[in-house]
This record gives sequence, structure tokens and C-alpha cells, in this order.
Amino acid sequence: MATLTHHESATAEQLVVTDGARKTFFAIIAAGVLVLILGILAQVMGWGAEEHAAAAHAAGGHAAAGHAAAGHEEGSSVLLKRIIVSLWHSNVFFLGVSTIGTVFMAINYVAYAGWSVMIKRISEALSAWIIPGAVIMLVVFIVGRHDIFHWTHEGIMDKMINGKPNPGYDEIIAGKSGFLNLPFYLIRMVVYLAIWAFFSYKLRQLSLAEDQLGGTVWFHKSVNASALFLVLYAVTSSMSAWDWVMSVDTHWFSTMFGWYVFASWWVSGISAIALTAIFLKQAGYLRALSTNHLHDLGKLMFGFSIFWTYVWFAQFMLIWYANLPEEAVYFNQRLGGYEGRYTGMFYFNILINFVFPFLGLMTRDAKRQMIIMKIVCIAILIGHWSDFYLMFMPATLRGENGFLIEIGIAAIFLGAFLILFTRRLASASLVPVNHPFLDESIHHTT
Repeated sequence: MATLTHHESATAEQLVVTDGARKTFFAIIAAGVLVLILGILAQVMGWGAEEHAAAAHAAGGHAAAGHAAAGHEEGSSVLLKRIIVSLWHSNVFFLGVSTIGTVFMAINYVAYAGWSVMIKRISEALSAWIIPGAVIMLVVFIVGRHDIFHWTHEGIMDKMINGKPNPGYDEIIAGKSGFLNLPFYLIRMVVYLAIWAFFSYKLRQLSLAEDQLGGTVWFHKSVNASALFLVLYAVTSSMSAWDWVMSVDTHWFSTMFGWYVFASWWVSGISAIALTAIFLKQAGYLRALSTNHLHDLGKLMFGFSIFWTYVWFAQFMLIWYANLPEEAVYFNQRLGGYEGRYTGMFYFNILINFVFPFLGLMTRDAKRQMIIMKIVCIAILIGHWSDFYLMFMPATLRGENGFLIEIGIAAIFLGAFLILFTRRLASASLVPVNHPFLDESIHHTT
């Protein structure tokens, strides 16, 4: 971010995104496109197909024979499925992180917290992806729902077809038809996204009005709007986790899953805010941002990495201890299933999302060092993108997963996200000059 320039002024600080910064963002997109093309070529040309065929044969000869008979047609369907699932995977991750910007801001409003005012504009800008992400989500679901969600297949909930028993009937999925049906699902999706987009817009407009007009009336309106939003988000975030992630594994369920997905989004969002604050500080902005602010962000990252691990372990331990087949199947797929294709990532997930942040941010000094904070922030963001990879791929692609296509699509999303994010950051002062708690934030100590 050294390509950003800085206009000196008394209180307000205006971000200017230079051509160099924009070129960097487009370079990320271009790199993503290149990796995506390599991934598509690898899939089409069958690079590594011999090893995969051997693994499939070891898992079950019928599957291997089916793949051989399908030939290139099967390969193209797997390719399309990988692209659709990857689009859904990265969009769910970026959309969730984007919404956390509004959640973080709302929590600080209702708590009457002053320390976070210096990073408030970063939280506001983070929500720039909500509307593009909502559009992508609706399009991907409408076009590719059959590749992601088993329950959307035609006739799967019908016991009889034309007076004859339906061989494709699934009793468990049919039992969930009151909740998992297309009209109700789409209505819920639109409601979640509309609520998140509306309150993100509302709080942003109130913040800009406060900048221009001054006075405390905007602050009190923001507190009221935040309180309502947090109640609605508490419900919609859990339900969206059931709809967008857990219903991929239609037969499986966990009563802790809403908390698990929220914890992953939340710690990723905090890391994105902290990483942006550090980049801006190093580029000469946010002059009043101090190591005390970084320390508090570091404490949140440290604490909620432990919270994520607590939810992960509680879910894993209870399922392992009960040893019920309908529950244990989720972890059997990820830990040793499909010839161990996901086992390495399963352990990597724990290392990067718990062990690394725990050891990296354990001391007070570590939370006040920009270089350590940057490394941990980047690790957490990569780690939780990988966490969502583990949530989606075993249930959708099973043993047909890969990484090039998925990483390429993630890089395209990242570049597009950064373009929108920095554009919104640059559209108002980085310092909310008329916020009633600005002075408290400037003199914040820990």
C-alpha cells in the first residue's frame, strides 16, 4: 500500500488511491485468472488423473468404472461443478467478512465504545461487498444449485412418481421439505441480504451526515439502528449458516453450526479491519492510530481465535463421543475419507486458525508490533477461507476436489473486493471528525 499518497489536513484525512494501488488490485485479479486457467487446463487435460483414478478404484471399483465410462463428458461436468462450488465458497466467505464490518460498528455503537472511532471508517467500507456479493449469490444459486445442494434435485422429496415408487426418493430430505424448499429458501436468502445491505447503508449515511452537519443526533440514531440490526443479525447470521453452508450436508446437522460459522466470519472480519488499519498507518494515514488501538484489535483476534476453537472442539468432541453414524459422517469425510484427500487440510485448519494466532499473539508486545499483527492477520484470513473450503468441498466434490481453480477464483474475488473497499474508503474522511467520542479514541490507552 506504499503507493497511496497522503493529503495533510488539520483533522480530516482523505485517502487517495493511486494508479499504482489500482494496478496492484488488477494484478491480483489477473493472477487469479491465470491460476484459474491453469486449474481448468489441469482438469481438462487430466493432470494427476492416474493417481486419482487409483484412489477412486481403491475406494470403490464401481465409481472408477463409472468415471472411465463417462470419459470427457464427466470431466467437463466436474470442471463446471468445481467452478460453481468455488464461486459459492469464496462468495460466502467474502460476503460474511464484509457484513462483519457493519456488525463490528454496531456493537461499538450500542456499547458506547470510544476506542474504535479511529477505525470506524474501515468498518463502514468493509460492507462494500454486500450488494455485489448478494447478486453473485443469487445468480450462482439459481444457475448452479444442483451442483451445490443435493436437496434441490427434482423428485428427491417425492415418494411416488406417476403412481410408481421413486428410486431417487430420500426420506430424510423429504422430512425437511417444510424448510428446504425453493420458494422459502430464496425468500429467506433475499431477506438476509436485504437486512444486511439496508443497515450497512443506513449506518453509513448517518455517519456521513454526522461528518457534514455535526451534533449528537446522528450518533443516537446510529445507536438505535445498531441495536435493531444486532437483534436481526443474531437470527439471520445463524439461519444463513444453516442455509448456505450446513444444508450442503443435507443429512447432517449440528446445533452449534450457526455459532461456528459466525466465529469464522467474525475473527476474519476483525483481522481484515486490523490489517487495513496497519496498511493505512504505514502509508502515512490515521496519524492518531496508536499501538493501543492495535493492542485492542490484537486482543480481539486472540480471544476470538480461541472462541472459534472452543466451538470447533465442542462440536467435534460431542460428535466423536456420541459416535452416532448420522453425525460422525461429517468428520469421517474430512478426517481420512476419500483416501485422505482432506486430512492434511483438517490438521492445517487447526494449526493456522488456533495454534498460530494463539502463540503469535500471546504476549502484550506481539499485539503492539505491526509486523507480527500483519502476519497473523493474513494467516487468519487464509486459514478461515480454508475452513470454509473444508465445509463445502467434501460434501459437494467429494474426491474430485482441487486447489488451482479454487485459489484462482478466490484471488479474483480478493482483487474485486479491494477495488470496491478502497473506493468506499476514499469517498469520505478516514477520521469521523464530528463523532462525539473522537477525542476519547485519539487519547485511548491500554
